Amino acid sequence: MNHLKSHWDNVYDTKADPELGWYEPHPETTLQLIDKCHLQPDASILAVGAGTSNLIDALVSSGYHNIIANDLSKVALTKLKARIKHEFNHDLNCITDDLTQPKALLEQDQIDLWVDRAVLHFFLTEEEQHSYFELIKKVIAKGGYVLIAVFALDGAEKCCGLPLQRYNTDMLQEKLGDEFQLLESMDYTFINPFGGERPYVYTLFKRV
Repeated sequence: MNHLKSHWDNVYDTKADPELGWYEPHPETTLQLIDKCHLQPDASILAVGAGTSNLIDALVSSGYHNIIANDLSKVALTKLKARIKHEFNHDLNCITDDLTQPKALLEQDQIDLWVDRAVLHFFLTEEEQHSYFELIKKVIAKGGYVLIAVFALDGAEKCCGLPLQRYNTDMLQEKLGDEFQLLESMDYTFINPFGGERPYVYTLFKRV
């Protein structure tokens, strides 16, 4: 994964946020699904592949204060941490780790909400996908939630120059298994900063 780390460090080092193809000024669809979880302000929220996402700003401004931001790129998390500190005087907990070969993330447990917007679809091999879903099963508390938003089957085949594994709801359910109950699924077409249409599938599961 070293080549991917270099890839993402370079992306975040050379591009401003609005130049990123996945940039959302306000992540409305993600926040709508999070609202359905009815979490307490001290709920443990793990945002994987957070990059420099404005989702973190929205969560902090909504009163959540136990947020963990993860990314493979230390460059991205350094930018994110500085912005959150400056704008909200909040010391964000950031973990640089690889979701397919996790180390620091394995020390987490009792996570109330896992949020992934546009990360899973970069993992192409069965081994990578298995590691990702096993990590979810290790860290999510019983009664906790998993929010995954990925490119739909009719979505783009590449993002940021990298090939993708696209999904539908049934595929995600199969990967998670019976201990995760689907609460909501929706198709959503994201319009990227360059005007391109990017079909996503958004899903919310609960561990039962």
